[in-house]
Amino acid sequence: MPSPSMHLIAIPLLAVILTACGGSSVGSGGVPAVGSNSGSGPGSGASATTDVLTYHYDTMRTGQNLTETVLTPANVNSASFGLLYLLAADGPVDAAPLVVTKLTIGGVAHNVVYIATENDSIYAYDADTAELLKQVSLLGSGETPSDSRSCYQVTPTIGITATPVIDRGAGPNGTVYLVAMSRDSNGTHYQRLHALDLTTLADRVTPVVVQASYPGTAYGAGGQVAFVPEQYKERGALLLSQGQVFTVWASHCDAGAYNGWVIAYDAATLTQSAVLNLTPNGAQGGIWDVAGLALDSTGALYTLLGNGIFDTTLTGSGLPANQDYGNAAVKLSLSGVTLAVTDYFTSWDTTAQSQGDVDLGSGSPLLIPDQVDSSGTMRHLMLAAGKDTALYLLDRDNMGKYNGNVASSDAIYQALPGALTHQVYSAPAYFHNSIYIAEVSGTLKQYALTLAQLPATPTSHSAAIFAYPGTSPSISANGSSNAIVWAVESNAGSAAVLHAYNPANLAAQYYDSTQAAGGRDAFGNGNKFITPVVANGKVFVGTASGVAVFGLL
Repeated sequence: MPSPSMHLIAIPLLAVILTACGGSSVGSGGVPAVGSNSGSGPGSGASATTDVLTYHYDTMRTGQNLTETVLTPANVNSASFGLLYLLAADGPVDAAPLVVTKLTIGGVAHNVVYIATENDSIYAYDADTAELLKQVSLLGSGETPSDSRSCYQVTPTIGITATPVIDRGAGPNGTVYLVAMSRDSNGTHYQRLHALDLTTLADRVTPVVVQASYPGTAYGAGGQVAFVPEQYKERGALLLSQGQVFTVWASHCDAGAYNGWVIAYDAATLTQSAVLNLTPNGAQGGIWDVAGLALDSTGALYTLLGNGIFDTTLTGSGLPANQDYGNAAVKLSLSGVTLAVTDYFTSWDTTAQSQGDVDLGSGSPLLIPDQVDSSGTMRHLMLAAGKDTALYLLDRDNMGKYNGNVASSDAIYQALPGALTHQVYSAPAYFHNSIYIAEVSGTLKQYALTLAQLPATPTSHSAAIFAYPGTSPSISANGSSNAIVWAVESNAGSAAVLHAYNPANLAAQYYDSTQAAGGRDAFGNGNKFITPVVANGKVFVGTASGVAVFGLL
C-alpha cells in the first residue's frame, strides 16, 4: 500500500503561508481553548496565533472562534476563497481536526493540524504547506481497528471517533489525549486512552486500557456493573479540566447491555481517577453527543443522556431514587475522586420518550454566555435539543428536575415544544446573543436571544437544506466583527458542501463550495458527523479519507 504522503493532493499555487507566533492551553474551568490572534492577514508574519485545542473551540462548546483576522465577509467568496488542498489519511475523519501554532518539530516552527482517523492513525500536517510531519498508528501488535459492531453509525471500522483534546503545557512539547478502539486476532476489543507528545506522536505515558465498574444491578449485575469495551464507542469529545481527562461513552446503536458512563483519568499519569454510571440500576442512557461534556467557569460539567431508564420515584431532594438518569440533561461535579449528579432535567413524559426513542441524547449541550433577563437578573443558561423537536433553555442554577407525569408540568426556564420540524443529531453554536442549530433535513436556523429568551420562531434561516445528520456549525469572527457562520452538508451518500453565511441573516450566503466553475472546490462525498474548524485563515473539514483545507486563493 502506498504511503499517505503519496496520496497527498496539493495545490501549491493556492497555498496561503502563515507564520505562527503563539498559542494557549485549555483552561481549568470554562476557559476558551483558542489562543490570541494579532496578525493582519496573509503574509503579515504574525497572523497564525490561534490554537484550537478542544471541540468547538472552548469548554462551553460555543463553537465560536473570536480571533479570526484573515477571513472576512469581504474575501470569503468564490473569486478569492476556495479549496487549497486535501490532506490524505487512511480512513474516515470523524473527529474534528485540532490546530497548534508555532510548534517546533525538527528545529523548524510549524503551524500544525492534527487529524485522527477511524483506522486508529493520527497525523500531524503543516497547516500552511500541507507537508506531512508525522504519522503514527496506535494499533497494538496483531491488532486491527474494531469492526462496526453490526451498527450503521460508524463504518466500516471504528478507531478514533471522538475529538481529542490538547494541553500545550503537558510534557516537554505538549500532549494530545485521545481514545482508540481496536481488536486483536482473538476478537477481544480494547478501548485505550493515549497521551501523545505533540512533536513525535509517541506515547508519553503507557496507554491505559479503559476498564471500570460501578455499584449497581443493571442487567442483572450482582452488585457491580462492569464496563465492557466492545459494547461501547467513545463518540463524545474528550474534555480536559482540573488535571483530569474526561471520557463519555455511547453504545453501538441500541444493541446489547450498555449504560451511560463518565470515566475520568489523571492527565499526568493516566491513572483512573473517577467513575460514574448514570443508569447503574437501570438500562441504556448512553452519552451520544459529539460535544461530550461541557464545562462552565464554576467547574460544573454538563451532558445529555440518550433513551434509557429514568426513575420516576424521587428522593426528598428530587433525585431519582435508584440513580438512573436516562433521557436527561445532567449537571455533574467532581470532588476528589467522586463524580456526582448535582442537578438535572427530564421531561414530564420521559418514560414515553425513551420507549419511543425520542430522547435528548442525540443533540449536544451548549452553555450560553451570561444573559440578562427582563428583571435585570444574570442568567446562566444551557440549550438542549434532541429527537422530540423541542428547544429547551435550561437555567444551569436550577435545571428543573422531574415534575411528574402530567402534561406541561416541566418546571424549566423556557421550552419551545415543536420548534423544530425534525430531530437534532448535531451540535448547536452561539455567537453575539444568537443560537445556530440545524435539525435533520432542515435549514440552519438562527434564534436571537432577547432578554435571555428565545423567540418562538427562527430569526433567520438558510436556503439550503441539510440532510441527515443536519449540520454542526462553527463561527469565526474578529471579536464581534467580520463574523461568518460555517456549515457543512455532510450526508455520506452525496457530495459534501461547505457553506459560509452572514450570522445576522442566514438567508445571505457568502460562499459555498459548488459555486466555482469546473468543480474547483469539490472535496468528495460527505462523512456524516462533521464540524468545520476555522483558524488562522483556513477552514478544515473532515472527509471520508482525510481533511479538506479551504482558504484565500
